[in-house]
Amino acid sequence: MRSLRSATTLIRRTHSAPFHKSASRGYELIDGTAIAAAVRQEIKDEVATMKSTHGIVPGLAVVLVGSRKDSQAYVTMKKKACLAAGFDSMETTLPEDCTQEELMGVVDAYGADPKCHGILVQLPLPDHIDEEFVLDRISLEKDVDGFHTLNVGRLNKKGKLAPTSVACTPFGCVELLVRSGVQIEGANAVVVGRSNIVGMPVARLLQDLNATVTVCHSKTKDLPAAVRNADIVVAAIGRAEMIKKEWVKPGAVVIDVGINAVDDPTKKKGYKLVGDVAFDEVKDVASKITPVPGGVGPMTIAMLLQNTLLRAKAAVNEE
Repeated sequence: MRSLRSATTLIRRTHSAPFHKSASRGYELIDGTAIAAAVRQEIKDEVATMKSTHGIVPGLAVVLVGSRKDSQAYVTMKKKACLAAGFDSMETTLPEDCTQEELMGVVDAYGADPKCHGILVQLPLPDHIDEEFVLDRISLEKDVDGFHTLNVGRLNKKGKLAPTSVACTPFGCVELLVRSGVQIEGANAVVVGRSNIVGMPVARLLQDLNATVTVCHSKTKDLPAAVRNADIVVAAIGRAEMIKKEWVKPGAVVIDVGINAVDDPTKKKGYKLVGDVAFDEVKDVASKITPVPGGVGPMTIAMLLQNTLLRAKAAVNEE
């Protein structure tokens, strides 16, 4: 598979992003909803071509364990996105108390199904199930979440073996930067947060695109000073509005991965969603910035579809 670190072919460099420039401010809003819609339309067009040329439709299987409302909502969104893109959508729901062996049986069945090109096990899983074991049971050829241990290892190791898929949220962050015309090569990038799901993989992707990357976290000495060195800030620490205006260098590009619920009695639900960046003040110094919601969030499902399409293309090439 072609990789980000060779020709950056997973990232489409030729497209410009939809921007919304404020009439009274100098910043540009990176519209993740609009960019995700463009990505999904491109995928839909490629699916139509694949179907007419090869008679193959990408298939994504989602496995849900239990009845968590948030997980059910995510699965519903993914299913709708699949259908809108022309994918085959497959779904299995297991009870909360299912055994690990029962879950493995479902994963193995999708693994053996030639119409299924990607398998996603919705996280989190119940405590009695070994999450890492389950994720590693998915074959590399169908690991569209990019969480398989070998895919994580390949991403973090320079060599001929590129990952078959890259985790969707980090992939989406870099896609936003590229489509927004941000100069990554040679830039100083600071990633605030070191999770295995976002912080560490997005740092690696930025390194592969020749940025100089610093990974910071809650224990970093003088965190504001570290962030002020950044041309590109990726905030993924999970703390509401932690990054303030005085932390950000004028002209920096800010990608806010955080999504946090904070009390707001003026809202019908009694809360509002905010990012890890204090948007209302940071926008006054940033050159480009993502909103929350409507920034990174929509890109995650778009890149899940992209990963599945790439795995379907790989299956066609292997025939």
